Amino acid sequence: MHETLWFLIVGAVLVFMGVAATTLRRLPVSAAMFYLTIGYALGPPGMDLLRLDMVADARLLRIITEVALLVSLFAIGLRLRLGVLEKLWTVPLRLGFLAMLATIALLALFGVYGLQLGWGPSLLLAAMLAPTDPVLAHEVQVHNPGDHDLLRFALSGEGGLNDGIALPFVMLGLALCAAPAAQAGDVLTFRLAGGMIWGVVGALAIGGLLGWVTTHAVAWLRTRHAQALGLEGFFALGLIELSFGAAQLVHTYGFLAVFAAGVAMRRVEHRASGGASPRQAIGTVDSEDVEATAANPSKAHAYMTESVLGFTIELERIAEVAVMAMVGNVLATLQAPLFTWQTVALTVALFAFVRPVSVELSLLGSNATHTQRRLMSWFGIRGIGSFYYLAYALEQGPASDVAPLAPLALAVVAASVVIHGVSATPLMNWYHRVRRSEK
Repeated sequence: MHETLWFLIVGAVLVFMGVAATTLRRLPVSAAMFYLTIGYALGPPGMDLLRLDMVADARLLRIITEVALLVSLFAIGLRLRLGVLEKLWTVPLRLGFLAMLATIALLALFGVYGLQLGWGPSLLLAAMLAPTDPVLAHEVQVHNPGDHDLLRFALSGEGGLNDGIALPFVMLGLALCAAPAAQAGDVLTFRLAGGMIWGVVGALAIGGLLGWVTTHAVAWLRTRHAQALGLEGFFALGLIELSFGAAQLVHTYGFLAVFAAGVAMRRVEHRASGGASPRQAIGTVDSEDVEATAANPSKAHAYMTESVLGFTIELERIAEVAVMAMVGNVLATLQAPLFTWQTVALTVALFAFVRPVSVELSLLGSNATHTQRRLMSWFGIRGIGSFYYLAYALEQGPASDVAPLAPLALAVVAASVVIHGVSATPLMNWYHRVRRSEK
């Protein structure tokens, strides 16, 4: 009976979301809020069907969340249809690197002097909360390839970059937690800095190269030999796994490599399609002979890339259901109180001070308008990336130092899901009206 009940619950949730997705996009709510509530209701306060413990189940939670992030980062890369040397890239690069570094520094200081934490736990908490979310920000991201709106492009690119770049700071925080106070300075070495630079540069190179080579290889087989037709989902998952595995093998940042692979695949399509959009390049598809489109030299790249994007977006939505339900269930089983003065102070400090200051500092001299900067400052959504690094830290680090940080990180994630979920639709509608009035 227990197993049957699970089939009924999961089936009902998926069918309901498939039917209600269009309606929800018009309302000041997000799907993540709904999934969070479902996960909470499945816990002890509700139906008591699921009990996930943040500490005991850290490895399981980390693996599932890692898969969700990989799919999402690849999908984001595929949405960003722009030459890699175009000036528009400077804004997401500033947000992904400079704003994240400023966020970590300011949050670490707040942790030490505001929350009375040690330097190790403060840095670790700051690194967990620094990445913006690539999964939950549907309303503020690029929806269609070729959308070059600065706000949406910047927030999408930022989410693709900073989830990977946060890793060395999480590891540094864990190292400081484990090191005696007298030896903490030994952790900060030139070797560590060099490893960070190699982690970023190497990951971008590996992911970009694999994305470029595999996309060209499959397109060549299709257009020259009418082979490798269909099963774009296999190709998408294979490229994600290859990029992540190769990056990990040479000690670079796998998340960045997967994002770069998506960007490279889209870049190959962009150059092959010329000035045409993917839909224009594909044209009309004969439903009785789809393979003719897939093998057509003028359509193959666009058809393959759009098929892969559609597949990964579906996977991303399913992953969002699973991960946010897990987060909700963890909130239901959490032993420590979730909302205390410390968690409220941290949330307010991050959303009202740290994020706005970090964005403004990183965008000095950029061409972003005042309205765009204000919205970039607000939409620093925290979610699955922060949950992943919390699970990673609990799995890798000393529980005595990491476990007390769980309520702080989870409170920020829960608050972000609700606050940003409620505000995203009305604020983006307002932004679109402002943009139309400026034209």
